[in-house]
Amino acid sequence: MTRPSSQEGAAESAQPGISSARRLVVKIGSALLVDDSGTIRREWLDALTDDVAQLMRRGTEVLLVSSGAIAVGRRHLGLTQKTLRLEEKQAAAATGQIRLAHAYQESLARHDITVAQILLTLEDTEVRRRHLNARATLNTLLRFGTLPVINENDTVATTEIRVGDNDRLAARVAAMLGADTLVLLSDIDGLYSADPRLEPDATFFPEVAEITPDIEAMAGVAPTGYSSGGMVTKLVAGKIATGAGCRMAIANGRRMHPLNAVEAGARCTWFLAAVEPRTARKRWIAGSLKPAGRVTVDGGALQALRSGKSLLPAGVTAVEGRFERGDAVLVCDADGNEVARGLAAYSAADAQRIKGHKSREIEAVLGYRGREELIHRDDLVLS
Repeated sequence: MTRPSSQEGAAESAQPGISSARRLVVKIGSALLVDDSGTIRREWLDALTDDVAQLMRRGTEVLLVSSGAIAVGRRHLGLTQKTLRLEEKQAAAATGQIRLAHAYQESLARHDITVAQILLTLEDTEVRRRHLNARATLNTLLRFGTLPVINENDTVATTEIRVGDNDRLAARVAAMLGADTLVLLSDIDGLYSADPRLEPDATFFPEVAEITPDIEAMAGVAPTGYSSGGMVTKLVAGKIATGAGCRMAIANGRRMHPLNAVEAGARCTWFLAAVEPRTARKRWIAGSLKPAGRVTVDGGALQALRSGKSLLPAGVTAVEGRFERGDAVLVCDADGNEVARGLAAYSAADAQRIKGHKSREIEAVLGYRGREELIHRDDLVLS
């Protein structure tokens, strides 16, 4: 049976914590942010945003994935019953989300940090065109020094709102944006061999190199109350994150200043990533996508690609196939040899129109201002 390390110093020696994080995603559970009466824990939220502000001042890009909208909204709608119907959950989410966003805005305004509310569904991270749109928006917000606060768009769910979606959503966001660190703040401080609430002698694991079936079997059940994640969904999130090159921590969020505590070496479980985020993304592009078309490039563009630059429309001499924005395409030289593959920033029809043109001419040709690159270097891998 493969087991993670149980030596208390293992995580600290192998992981630099969050002090070295370049891009950090933090998931906040409902049970941490909202009390049993449906009231936002303002003092705890202020302590958390103090931690976030400190990280941002050091240059770390931070995104928050926050639960709590339903838990807050149901109180204001008088929905006190234990089980809610789908439409009641959606109404509660609609009511609670605006209150939640306002609380984040007020708390972060103390540090002169601008907050942006982003509502996503899992499809927004999986359907390629929506994935690209969401990623571009979030990257732009980060570039302007804004803090995105993300939640699942519960108000438009077409099926029953699923258990633990924000754990998975946080991991999807981390993978989508190439984050190097994901922290799931929870009411438990990490992974145990069994639920420590039921088995006080359960073994704690500070580090997990790989999430195997044996490790998945250690997951317990979700706690009662408003929290709906549980260890099962956290391990699912761990597989998504580490597979994308992002290390993940499960940490106790009940204490004040929880991120500072993790940085200071407080007990938590680190799930290790075998590769860097960019390497993982390049592997995905190279091996997991079926090309929907091809573009042929001239010698100058070929030389630029080999030096690590993006593919600009000016260097494209031919466009073949039927592809949409976000689809995978082959990049070939004049002899038809594959030299790279990547994700197109334009459809085949638009690529056909702008081929051979300078980037500054794109708006005049298409009638709208799109990306300067036909394939950005982050979305391209040499063959």
